[in-house]
Amino acid sequence: MCPERPQISFSLSSPSTESEAKPSVVSLQAGFSGAAVRKQKVNEENPARTRMSSLLMLGRTGARQFVTRGRFMKDGRCQFTCLAECQFDRRTRNMGRAISYSSSFNHYRHFSATAANLNAAANQNTPSYSYVIVGAGSAGCVLANRLSEDVHESVLLLEAGPKDMLLGSLRLSWKIHMPAALTYNLCDDKYNWYYHTLPQAHMDNRVLYWPRGRVWGGSSSLNAMVYIRGHAEDYNRWQREGAEGWEYERCLPYFKKAQCHELGENRYRGGSGPLHVSRGKTNHPLHKAFIEAGQQAGYPFTDDMNGYQQEGLGWMDMTVHRGKRWSSASAYLRPALGRPNLKTEVRCLTTKILFDGNRAVGVEYTQDGQKKRVFADKEVILSGGAINSPQLLMLSGVGNADDLKQLDIPVVQHLPGVGSNLQDHLELYVQQQCTQPITLYKAQKPFTMVKIGLEWLTMFTGYGATAHLESGGFIRSRPHVTHPDIQFHFLPSQVIDHGRVASKIEAYQVHVGPMRSTSIGWLRLKSANPLDHPILQPNYLSNDMDVWEFRESVKLSREIFAQKAFDEFRGPEVQPGPQVQSDADIDAFVRRKADSAYHPSCTCKMGSPSDPMAVVDSNTRVLGLERLRVVDASIMPSIVSGNLNAPTIMMAEKAADIIRGRPPLSDPGVPVYRPATLNTQR
Repeated sequence: MCPERPQISFSLSSPSTESEAKPSVVSLQAGFSGAAVRKQKVNEENPARTRMSSLLMLGRTGARQFVTRGRFMKDGRCQFTCLAECQFDRRTRNMGRAISYSSSFNHYRHFSATAANLNAAANQNTPSYSYVIVGAGSAGCVLANRLSEDVHESVLLLEAGPKDMLLGSLRLSWKIHMPAALTYNLCDDKYNWYYHTLPQAHMDNRVLYWPRGRVWGGSSSLNAMVYIRGHAEDYNRWQREGAEGWEYERCLPYFKKAQCHELGENRYRGGSGPLHVSRGKTNHPLHKAFIEAGQQAGYPFTDDMNGYQQEGLGWMDMTVHRGKRWSSASAYLRPALGRPNLKTEVRCLTTKILFDGNRAVGVEYTQDGQKKRVFADKEVILSGGAINSPQLLMLSGVGNADDLKQLDIPVVQHLPGVGSNLQDHLELYVQQQCTQPITLYKAQKPFTMVKIGLEWLTMFTGYGATAHLESGGFIRSRPHVTHPDIQFHFLPSQVIDHGRVASKIEAYQVHVGPMRSTSIGWLRLKSANPLDHPILQPNYLSNDMDVWEFRESVKLSREIFAQKAFDEFRGPEVQPGPQVQSDADIDAFVRRKADSAYHPSCTCKMGSPSDPMAVVDSNTRVLGLERLRVVDASIMPSIVSGNLNAPTIMMAEKAADIIRGRPPLSDPGVPVYRPATLNTQR
């Protein structure tokens, strides 16, 4: 028995060229597959009005095709009515059930476009989707999954890089999916944008290297898999900085929603989300020594630095699942690929946002040497990260008007905050030679690497199944600091030049650096050519307090390494070296050796519309424009106290609820650790 056919109505505004034009009937036909609608010429006298192409994503009604009829009105509008034919495909019988419980909202879609956009669609058979997401990184994969959960919406996800699996195989793509192989992709540009900064005036004019992911999963497919959320006060600060509704009690539920922690759910941890999080399995004696040494130095042990108490030293969480990297592509994208309303494109560089006045209507991109366009019925969402998102905005005419005019880019919206407020974490390595042959030095010898690789390829176990950054911690640099501002990552190995140079000796190291530096930078377009990397100026160490905090970071790291727990392992100091003792010597060492922790952020800051440097509002919408959002680390008002992957995924989860019109999650009154006194540093 044929159910009642849902009726879909929408209108297309088309400026009339003839005030007394006669109504013209247009017939279009579309399938649920999302292909462009077949166009038919039905009025020879006015072909511009009747040659059209459009996409109709009508929801999971189960119907194979829809017949659409439209009529141009005298005032220039074109009214369409779409009726689903009573033909059902057994393969999509689940869709048919949507009719019985969907509200009328599910059966009605309304949108408009100007005649120029309509003609462009007709001329190019341009496809259209509800949402077009630019960037399949940490945030983009989350949004693609969550927005495509609504079966009546269609989603297109564009990624400049390739898929993260060769021929669908994890093993063939071991350089991404083997946790211990992470340095391979930091050393070339196959999956990596391979950015570099301007020479840094306060760092001996060094040019610093910034790897960023260009692959499914983005930087979550390249990073060290450390799962750190930051401190509760970071998000309370966001609220004070104008990000209304982003305080900790309204962010914590989205961290939990995303997470599936192997230790189970509690008030701070999630237990059923798509992002698997685990603890290290090596039980390495040097990790134990580091945690014990921290306690001997007077710092507390924390059993969960992502939970009630960040402050202290302990075991770190990692986005590793059953011995494999668990990127946002693994967690969110691959499980959604079978949905008929989600389409992905790879190796396509988005070059421009298409605007109709101040309204985003689609994007332009290049793929296989061809220029292509796609339209968004609802919204364009930028998730390219803290470099690519502001770059694309500026290429599209959104940014500082004076800078855009110098490059002959037509200004769509003057937003001086685009590319400003650039923040990053710097870190350096304090290294100690180890007197026992227990570090990862031998594991990096060719024969041993083959053995480790074979074990991982066959069983996903062993030294290849971890990134080895299994312990770490957070401390305060000085009295009266309310929450930790120095972070440690401990590694039972030596790293030289981002891992691009093999370790030389048996050694261990701690990565250390301040978390809330006050040096602020910027990025700008080098040219109007989308292929040119933007100019990156982080202004590292341009503030005296940042220099002091780094000096303290070195001193405090040395103090921990000097504790009794390391007595049986401690050899000579490798870096900075015993000759580096005075403040001036330490400062010189910092200038010579500090490097990026790969956490660029805050270049499209979220804030109040009254903030002249804000780019998006608290709902992630670009200020002054319609149907355009940015959702990634670029919208952080200020950098958080920790790694950025977990916060970026949280932000995308929260933004997905905002976009879908769902009520925000909240955990009022969630307790957070406070030191007994702030009068002492520990």
